[in-house]
Amino acid sequence: MFGEVRNAQGERLDYSFHEGSRNDGDPVVVIAHGVTGNKDRPFVVALAKGLSAAGVVTVRMSFSGNGDSEGRFEDSTISKEVEDLGAMFEAVGDRPICLIGHSMGAAVGVTRAGHDDRVRWLGSLAGMVHTRKFVEREFADVTPDQGCMWDDVACPLSSTYLDDMNAIDSVVELGSQIAVPWLLVHGSEDDVVPLSDSRDILARAGSNAHLEVLESIDHVFSDDGIAPMVNLVTAWVREQVK
Repeated sequence: MFGEVRNAQGERLDYSFHEGSRNDGDPVVVIAHGVTGNKDRPFVVALAKGLSAAGVVTVRMSFSGNGDSEGRFEDSTISKEVEDLGAMFEAVGDRPICLIGHSMGAAVGVTRAGHDDRVRWLGSLAGMVHTRKFVEREFADVTPDQGCMWDDVACPLSSTYLDDMNAIDSVVELGSQIAVPWLLVHGSEDDVVPLSDSRDILARAGSNAHLEVLESIDHVFSDDGIAPMVNLVTAWVREQVK
């Protein structure tokens, strides 16, 4: 365990620690969830357990304002979550990090990995790339500060969130800044973040990056999608950190 973790605002970040069979100082996988998610999504838990069983220490965290972490959901933005990751990294210490992000968490991961050399490996699951297009596609008919994301009352759509997504616009050009081994995984039937997002950022990346498309799999790897995703990512991580 890494003790209590608090972000720059003093908010406690909830996380779960999964032991591996490796020594102190060996790599740690940090899993970052997507918008409206948390560390306890079924596919996140399954991935953490799979990695731990393979001997890799793994941490799954909830960003501030999500799950059991402190803070307001309305303040949950890519920019803030990039800093939340920094707080988690400080708790991890000097151990090299494999950062795996899902959906908006992948955009957070790409942003962090582009300037933080503690990230030695990067994974993007159903990674969001074009942030402005995402909010236009999903929330065009929702009034900010009044309505909710996907009619979920626990997830109000804030102008703070929209402003950040629109200001970022896209993380596609950051693809060229990722110099570490990078695995992108995307389901062919993803109707939340299109497969084209992963293909767009892959086109900017170097030879260190590659994309695996899971046929007939949706955005959250539901039903039969969890096992192939876990097997694929676990095998890749084991090969990278051996």
